[in-house]
Amino acid sequence: MARLAIAAAAVFTYAGPAMAQLNVMISGGFSHAYRDVLPEFERATGITVTTGSGASQGSGPLTIRAQLERGVQTDVVIMSREGLQELIAAGRIAPGTDADLARAPLGAAVRAGAPKPDLSTVDGLKRALTSAKAVAVPGSTGGIYFVKELLPRLGIAGKVNVVTTERGAQAAAMVASGEADIAVQPASELIHVPGLEYVGRLPDETQLIQIFAAAIVAGSKETDAAKKLIKFLASERSAKAIEDSGLEPVRPSKAM
Repeated sequence: MARLAIAAAAVFTYAGPAMAQLNVMISGGFSHAYRDVLPEFERATGITVTTGSGASQGSGPLTIRAQLERGVQTDVVIMSREGLQELIAAGRIAPGTDADLARAPLGAAVRAGAPKPDLSTVDGLKRALTSAKAVAVPGSTGGIYFVKELLPRLGIAGKVNVVTTERGAQAAAMVASGEADIAVQPASELIHVPGLEYVGRLPDETQLIQIFAAAIVAGSKETDAAKKLIKFLASERSAKAIEDSGLEPVRPSKAM
């Protein structure tokens, strides 16, 4: 076991120039797991990481795409696969550098202390959504699916008061403050938020299982360090933090 630990540490020991620096842009769904494991990565490699945030999809100046387009220095992006595919199509990602990290189910949360609605069935979900004074969702991947696909499929598109925010943290904050009754977004954006009580994941028939992935931004001058970070995030070393945040790890077979 000790030999295995030493070997694992050797894999992530940084052998390149001292004091390499990475700029990472991350969306909310993977953020909790990332924050948990980043200090270990920096200690083990000597690589310094500066982290910014943005939405995987949507409109407005805070999306990852908008920030890249206006020249925000970024070496690695971590975001939903849907948003990453848009960046790949736009030529913003170094070819062949993308790796899936985790799967995220959609979940729901209410204000701490509020009654928990029954979301175990589709009918229960419909009752909870239609009786809520407001349902808060982010304007990114999960919220786009919720508004454009799920509500019409459930036949309640005109019967739910949906408030769309630019970021998931804003949707969660609306519920924590009592401005909305329910937040619907990736479970990992709800489980550890102060002021919220996690209700559970949406019924399987209504689910969107998002994949969160990482990739190197085209033009990055820190590709070696960036590859090490992505490999670390996709490794067993990060799996427990990923699971603790409400995500399911994508095992290393898809890592670079």
